[in-house]
Amino acid sequence: MKTALSTLAGAAMALGLIAGPAMAADQGIVVYNAQHESLAKEWAAGFTKETGIKVTLRNGGDSDFSNQIVAEGAASPADVFLTENSPAMAMVEAAGLFAPVDAGTLAQVPQQYQPSSGKWVGVAARSTVFAYNKDKLKEDQLPKSLLDLADPSWKGRWAASPSGADFQAIVSALLQLKGEAATADWLKAMKENFTAYKGNSTVMKAVNAGEIDGGVIYHYYWFGDQAKTGENSKNVGLHYFKNQDPGAFVSVSGGGVLASSKHQKEAQAFLKWVTGKGGQDVLKTGTSYEYAVGKDAQSNPKLVPLADLQAPKIDPATLNSKKVIDLMTQAGLL
Repeated sequence: MKTALSTLAGAAMALGLIAGPAMAADQGIVVYNAQHESLAKEWAAGFTKETGIKVTLRNGGDSDFSNQIVAEGAASPADVFLTENSPAMAMVEAAGLFAPVDAGTLAQVPQQYQPSSGKWVGVAARSTVFAYNKDKLKEDQLPKSLLDLADPSWKGRWAASPSGADFQAIVSALLQLKGEAATADWLKAMKENFTAYKGNSTVMKAVNAGEIDGGVIYHYYWFGDQAKTGENSKNVGLHYFKNQDPGAFVSVSGGGVLASSKHQKEAQAFLKWVTGKGGQDVLKTGTSYEYAVGKDAQSNPKLVPLADLQAPKIDPATLNSKKVIDLMTQAGLL
């Protein structure tokens, strides 16, 4: 037992995200948060104000936290896990570490924004876009499909951030929609055609500066910059692929309650609040520019409505992050 615990602690320490001992019930809940820190902070503050239940946020990344939770297993001090993208949720679900989400919470979110299993639930969403330099590309020169970027004519003309969970989620959708062979072929062509940057915001800056014609990112980077000075997006336009194309993928940000949580009632209450009016209104009025996914919830009015994105239908529970990493590694992208 001592050896097993030592191995567990070592695995968590290697990730640099040790979250500390579990909190006593009167101290509230611990949330492993891979969402935007500012958004999660608003959710936590609103929930605490309404319920009196304290929320302690431990901030990190999708992949880091999903791997940590699997390493910790039943010993995890986390009560709730929040992500930016679905594959991290699917990984924890596959390990059998989520408690079923309360039916009342699932009822607050349309089925397309939650996994078929009911083991976790959508809390927000983001759309894939092709950000392009308006001086370099006109509308009739834009790719009709994400798959078009594999064509030799796009060699040296587009960018992405392949090491990030955001782009890997997009590849996960491609894998589910087109299969392993087609995805492997596209990734091989991507390796030949694209330029790698670290982070979606860096991709957008490069597009804005004219270093590259365009790049695959999520929509909110552009809207967030526009809401500030616009200096990193003034020359950038957004192209929405639509038509159920893999490039029209809408990534669902998830929330789940750990089966090992000793504060099940409080953790479930937090998830219900986030997916309810209070939590979803934060998405409408806040600065994350992510989509609200609750029933009858309204997103920021500056965004293209979710219903107009014509996103492909995907069960978030089936997005396979491990297979994607394997395929991207084989293609020389990771």
